[in-house]
Amino acid sequence: MDASVVGLVGAAVGALGAAAGGWVSVLGQGRQQQRQLQADREHRREAARREAYGECIASTKLLSNAWWRFSDIVWNEQSTPDEWRAAFAEVHEAWTQFSTAVAVVAVAGPVAAAEAAEELRVAMYEWEKAGMDWFAAAQREGHGRLDEYAERFQQSWQAKRAPDRAFQQAARRALGTEEP
Repeated sequence: MDASVVGLVGAAVGALGAAAGGWVSVLGQGRQQQRQLQADREHRREAARREAYGECIASTKLLSNAWWRFSDIVWNEQSTPDEWRAAFAEVHEAWTQFSTAVAVVAVAGPVAAAEAAEELRVAMYEWEKAGMDWFAAAQREGHGRLDEYAERFQQSWQAKRAPDRAFQQAARRALGTEEP
């Protein structure tokens, strides 16, 4: 073999080696980019879940506070039907925020958190119905010191406490913050 052929073969082998090395490098970069994209997606999903869960918890507390203000007002003998209506309007606004937050959790997932949020919504709705019935009875009676309605309201409040805790636990598990 003469030197020119050896040179050509060497150049070809070198070119193939460089191409193979470049290809391996490109594949490695592609895999790295895929891992980075996956990590970014997971980070965005976790951030969206944190926001959804936080909003659900906050709106649950706002709705609870609105119902307690309503019950204080309607129970007060000095309060007026206009005050009851204003307090009930506040509850209605808080319910809208709460039900929206539950819907966002249903989208953010995972299924266990969405199911826990739905159980909380059902329990909060039972409390909502107890409060609405109390409001309607107070309007009929002209006063809100109605023991049977206040008692049902209290019972519904007690019944929503377990689903409230269960949702928070499901949110912690979904975020990986639940301690064993």
